[in-house]
Amino acid sequence: MKIASIAASVHRVQVPMPLVETRKTGWGFVFCEVTTEDGNAGFGLTGKMLPFAVADTLEREIAPLVRGMDVRDTEAIHHIVWRRLNMRCQTGAIVHALAALDIALWDIHGKAVGRTVAQLLGGFRDRADTYCTFGLSEYREDELVAAARHFADQGHEALKMVVGVAKGGWREDLRRLRAVRDAIGPDRALMMDANYCMNTFDARLLCQAAEELDIAFFEEPVHQNDARALADLRRNTRIPIAAGQMEGHRWRYRELIEHHAVDVIQPNCCYGGGFTDTRKVCHAAQMFNLPLAIGGGWPTFNLHLMAGLMNGGPVELHMVTAAVCDLLFPGSSEFDGTTMKVPPAGGLGVSPDRAFLKETRVEA
Repeated sequence: MKIASIAASVHRVQVPMPLVETRKTGWGFVFCEVTTEDGNAGFGLTGKMLPFAVADTLEREIAPLVRGMDVRDTEAIHHIVWRRLNMRCQTGAIVHALAALDIALWDIHGKAVGRTVAQLLGGFRDRADTYCTFGLSEYREDELVAAARHFADQGHEALKMVVGVAKGGWREDLRRLRAVRDAIGPDRALMMDANYCMNTFDARLLCQAAEELDIAFFEEPVHQNDARALADLRRNTRIPIAAGQMEGHRWRYRELIEHHAVDVIQPNCCYGGGFTDTRKVCHAAQMFNLPLAIGGGWPTFNLHLMAGLMNGGPVELHMVTAAVCDLLFPGSSEFDGTTMKVPPAGGLGVSPDRAFLKETRVEA
């Protein structure tokens, strides 16, 4: 099963906002398809950051380097990409490209042997718990409350919302959090996510004020995922701190662990080097007794990571990236309200909608 070709394309999708379908939010991704010399094919994906650079890296830089290598030799493939293209361990386009490639390699391997990627990773179970990221920053407070009630009524037991971008600062965030807590009641988990957007001072003030609301975790509260600042914030709040969804390589996760910066660690295979690297992060989390929870969306892919490993945590059903996955892989997700089931077919267990890929493709 030797690599014959790698094709990458950039896509942009307009997704209606739940309950406010007159408004749409744009989302992008890079799709990667690997074909082997014996005609097998696998698919991978990464997010919207520097998409043309990522696609170009896959086709111009990585493809000539790994052509002829066996798709199952993921350690060897990672080694040559790091040694030849990224000796100084930079993040950004190179690691996002490697993530998309690696996912496709595991997909091909699984299809060839008739096992899901989750089974190849360890086969701990055939499903994973979920939580729902419903609280988009675009919602007004009344819309946010309506969305919270809507997804709670659907059976979601854990809900996450964005903070750190409200015009009224952390005080407005606090009002929005209180409104959502009142709407969903005391028994459902409520998380907040600042997407790196807050300075350490405002993050601490929000934490101190929001502790009464029983926040399950505060995701990526401060700029740059600064491990020192995260550790300081963690020492000054009872709210658990989570981070890691877009860290470029395993050494950044080590920094978070060594600084005692997080209570929950969040590897995402679509950004952090695919399954090969994020599996190592999950093993490190297990050794340090740190729980896992996916951040950064793309549940179709991260489901396999969380289901395959014995310490796998919940998969994020981000309402935008989950909608994109449903459009890209129609009919593939099996969700019962609190868990998501791994498709039984080999590899990722999904097939892309070629018409959707054609419709959403964006040329440079």
